[in-house]
Amino acid sequence: MLLGCVPGLAAVLALALCANGVERVVAANARPVGARPVAPHRAAKPVIVPRSAWLDDGARHAQPPPRYDDKVIAVFVHHTDSPNAYDCAEAPRIIRYLYAGQTGAKQWDDIGYNFLVDRCGTIYEGRAGGVDRPVTGAHTQGFNHRTTGIAALGTFTAGVPVPKAMTDAIAALAAWKLGLSGTDPRADVRLVSSHDLSRYAAGTAATLPALAGHDDGYNTSCPGAALSAGLPEIRQLAARLQSRR
Repeated sequence: MLLGCVPGLAAVLALALCANGVERVVAANARPVGARPVAPHRAAKPVIVPRSAWLDDGARHAQPPPRYDDKVIAVFVHHTDSPNAYDCAEAPRIIRYLYAGQTGAKQWDDIGYNFLVDRCGTIYEGRAGGVDRPVTGAHTQGFNHRTTGIAALGTFTAGVPVPKAMTDAIAALAAWKLGLSGTDPRADVRLVSSHDLSRYAAGTAATLPALAGHDDGYNTSCPGAALSAGLPEIRQLAARLQSRR
């Protein structure tokens, strides 16, 4: 053995250094599995039709640059309170009409919803800023920060059938968008109200569903009793799409 050739104290020091080195290797290999980073649950990005499909230069209003948050941890589901008996090819015209109303009479800088979904399950980009980015919307007063607004084209009050293609698309979109921040669609999240006219006074920390209805954050009948009743199933489907149990 080589250490036998090292005289006296030098041999002792060499043995100690060797032992310390072994301990460091063992300690590194013995780190608990729980300390390793956990891969976030992600879902596939659904097909999203761009703004250019419904907004042309003749209808576009001048607007300031988009605003952004650090991430999206909640989704608010809405309905547009518009007729249900439309052909899906008419969806771009309907969205353009909604945009004109919000940027016209209401004098908003852009359409408030981040996304819109028609009864055939087609997803449209709403508010400008990039579908992959955490764009600050104007859909749920008091809770526009760190959230995304998804609007179902139509009116879904009690007794009105909600098309499965629509709810499946909402689930897929929510699963993907919440997956970017590792958020479980079935979980509750903490959001801070920014407006006294919401259900919570400005500055109040509220615990809300990660996949919520508009009425969870604001005193309204939106997204309609029929669509609200479907939210638990939408949450479960979104969780499955994130490969959660």
